[in-house]
Amino acid sequence: MSFEQKQRALITGASSGIGKAAALAFAKAGVDVALVSRSVEKLAATAEAARHAGVNAKAYSVDLACVSQVQEKIQAIARDFGDIDILVNNAGMGYTASLSETPLSDWQRVIDLNLTSVFQCILGILPGMRDRNRGTIINLVSIAGKQAFPNWGAYCVSKAGLLALSQTLAQEERLHGIRVTAICPGAVNTEIWDQETVHAEFDRSKMLTPEIVAESIVYTALLPQQAVVDELTLMPSAGVL
Repeated sequence: MSFEQKQRALITGASSGIGKAAALAFAKAGVDVALVSRSVEKLAATAEAARHAGVNAKAYSVDLACVSQVQEKIQAIARDFGDIDILVNNAGMGYTASLSETPLSDWQRVIDLNLTSVFQCILGILPGMRDRNRGTIINLVSIAGKQAFPNWGAYCVSKAGLLALSQTLAQEERLHGIRVTAICPGAVNTEIWDQETVHAEFDRSKMLTPEIVAESIVYTALLPQQAVVDELTLMPSAGVL
């Protein structure tokens, strides 16, 4: 791969789970990776593993929950790391509670991180992609964006909003050479199930692995420019979620 062809990906939530797996899969495919998350130590380990695959990898600590600062911080990363060809919006949080028992502060927290921060990340990268008339934006939605589940209300609403954001963006930016993909996985065995905001019991051994989802992300991103995967629903073959 020549220098001119070298691509750069920015991945949010890259310190664990799907984000980490995607970072390593991109690295193996020869794509430089800018890694974004709150956890500096975990990010540094992912960046080091990516560099071992022979690509440029850099860690950036950003708290995406502080939505008013996200656009500016993502722009700064692009200036430091170089033009971003592939944006993978993966960061998010799980949340379980009936709607009647969801405090407004919790509702806002879920919407801010799972939806508004993605909107702001996109706005941070979009001008550069438009200037170059090319780019790929991949949003990690969820099967919960297409199907409602009881006691997952705030989460489902945030992901349904993210799916609508993806679909609208795809139509608006097509003329600018920008591809947008919504990936909707079923249950994935990640740290989301260990979050204090999630109370659910599932057989995690039957879930998708982060590496399987990462394969789909990289495949989608590296398709020839003339093709786009608008939406990909990826389910565990064992039938859980």
